[in-house]
Amino acid sequence: MHVGWVSELWRHPVKSMRGDRLASADVTEAWGVPGDRGWCVRDEEASEIRGAKQLTSLLQFHARYLDEPREGATPPVEITFPDGSVMRSDDAHVNEALSTAVGREVTLWPRRPPDDHMHYRRGKITEAGIRAQLDLGPDEPLPDFSTLPEALMRELFEYATPRGTYFDAMPLSLLTTAAMDTVREHAPGSSIEPRRFRKNIILDSEPGIGGCPEFDWVGSRLHIGAAAFDVVMPISRCVMVGLPQADLPHDRAVLRSIARNTGMNLGVYLRALHPATIHEGDPVYVSEVAPAAGSTADRL
Repeated sequence: MHVGWVSELWRHPVKSMRGDRLASADVTEAWGVPGDRGWCVRDEEASEIRGAKQLTSLLQFHARYLDEPREGATPPVEITFPDGSVMRSDDAHVNEALSTAVGREVTLWPRRPPDDHMHYRRGKITEAGIRAQLDLGPDEPLPDFSTLPEALMRELFEYATPRGTYFDAMPLSLLTTAAMDTVREHAPGSSIEPRRFRKNIILDSEPGIGGCPEFDWVGSRLHIGAAAFDVVMPISRCVMVGLPQADLPHDRAVLRSIARNTGMNLGVYLRALHPATIHEGDPVYVSEVAPAAGSTADRL
């Protein structure tokens, strides 16, 4: 079934910093778009990898690669600070400059190996902290995290990101324009555009498709050019979708719309089945997949 076209492809070199739109991407199973979230900022006062959920000003920085990353490589990045100044990741003073700009002692890190447990270790998880990250009041229901594969849930309880990566949960994400239209309908005064949601693939939905069609594709297979993907699970959204970045203002109405109308979910995670190049403009198809032993969720 034809469901739309790839309208935009995005890569974010540093977790929670702004990234760049790509004309094409060589997607892989392990890394999604190579170089995406290849770097992170670690809060040394909290001894934890952190993003804009806690360090909100990170969205005012922009990062780009100086050389094109391949597979799991993390080449140096060039960071543009909110004041317009530019510094490379291999500058000896980059951590000092970032700490001054963010207002806390932070360090910049390329992706570390999975066995560096202390680097990835998470601090104590509290319900109050989760509610703050999701901008939820004390009486509002928490998202349903039961769709997370059990092994991934255990990993994220102990570590800030899956070890060996700086992804929130999985390497590759997709959002439809139909879903953005749904958010826009209930937040008519808000600026709803892909940059707010930081997905890798933006799918321009077929005319007449409403709601959040990607939720209906969970458990199905997505085809883009020669690439095929399992649609794994919906993505729970957080306070970041309403934070200011570049010319986008701070806007709590964006997350309020998602909380009221989509169960705090927006977009889906994908699992790439084999490496292939996808391009902006590629048609997108969805097909049903018969359940089999060793399903995607079991392998995560």
